[in-house]
Amino acid sequence: MQNYIETRHKQFLTDFQTIVNIDSSSDNKGGIERVARFFEKRFNNIGLDTKVLFLGKDKVPCLYAEHKQENKPLKKKSDIMFLGHMDTVFSFGEVAKRPFSIKENKAFGPGVCDMKGGLLVVLHVLETLKHEGILDSLSVCVAFNGDEEIGSDSSKNWIMSTAKKSLRTFVFEPCRPGYRFVLQRKGGGNFRVIVKGQKAHAGADPEKGINAVVELAHQIVEINKLNQNDMETTAQVTVVAGGDKVNIIPSRAEASVDVRILKLQEKKRIETFFNTIQDRSCLKGSKIIVQGNIKRPPMESGALTQKLWKLIRSTGQKINLPMESISTGGCSDGNYTSAAGTPTIDGMGIVGANSHREDEYAELDSIDNMVLLVSKVCESIAIV
Repeated sequence: MQNYIETRHKQFLTDFQTIVNIDSSSDNKGGIERVARFFEKRFNNIGLDTKVLFLGKDKVPCLYAEHKQENKPLKKKSDIMFLGHMDTVFSFGEVAKRPFSIKENKAFGPGVCDMKGGLLVVLHVLETLKHEGILDSLSVCVAFNGDEEIGSDSSKNWIMSTAKKSLRTFVFEPCRPGYRFVLQRKGGGNFRVIVKGQKAHAGADPEKGINAVVELAHQIVEINKLNQNDMETTAQVTVVAGGDKVNIIPSRAEASVDVRILKLQEKKRIETFFNTIQDRSCLKGSKIIVQGNIKRPPMESGALTQKLWKLIRSTGQKINLPMESISTGGCSDGNYTSAAGTPTIDGMGIVGANSHREDEYAELDSIDNMVLLVSKVCESIAIV
């Protein structure tokens, strides 16, 4: 297996250049579909039943592929769900400015680690399993969506329903430098607090006004109390605006709040606070409006996830990878598969860093290592 993977290193780099050099920002549906068609052809070549879907009212391009285990009774659930996203945060034209390139031991380009490298790990793992005769002993499915970078609104229900039909999910976001895998992610959401008051002359008759900025200031103090270090919950007021002129009592003010939660139980506490904030105004006559919710549930690490991680870690150690697990405040579609009740391990893609930045990179030495690791884990699952 290892020899086969090593002989295909140049093919991986060719594939890498091909898909990184396709602009596929979340609003570029044509580019996302081109990426999907690339994988559709390759998955079909190894016998997967593959189709490109267009989900939601925005018709977001997504790709689904599956392989049913041969010569065995049809399983109710797939052994493994391979999850990834084809969209990037980079606007159309970014490829022309900085196409795929290699410098020393790193690859550069738009989405090179977040997460086109991870998508190729999935492809080359499945091609390896096919070559080694292991794929026929597995029931697997692949779900690549095209709107992860903007919240997966059109694809999240599809992702969760697919996860519920799978025994485990591997998410191919980038593996962190040092081979650090993600077992926990915070969930999160954004809230917008809008206060409406009453204008008045700030000097001549301020008593006729209702100061929206003052009301908002009171509410910001209360919002700050939502932070719970012991639960690792954060509620950060990040953008504040209010008032028009220095001599006018402001009639409107608003604040944006970024909330992250590690435990699902915190979702109710946070949303109850914001849903009832209008009942706790401090200035008579002021009106408070709240928009938003906890959009992504947390990705929690339960007993089954820990069991799966034990298999992955021991497999990595056998091929001399350092293997660590981490928790992070960032979200991914793994939050949805975890919330669906499916054991989920994230960070299964190529090792890289600096996502969403122009200096984003992927470590070339990790390509064969990650393909081998995931292939070996799949082999262990097939044997069981």
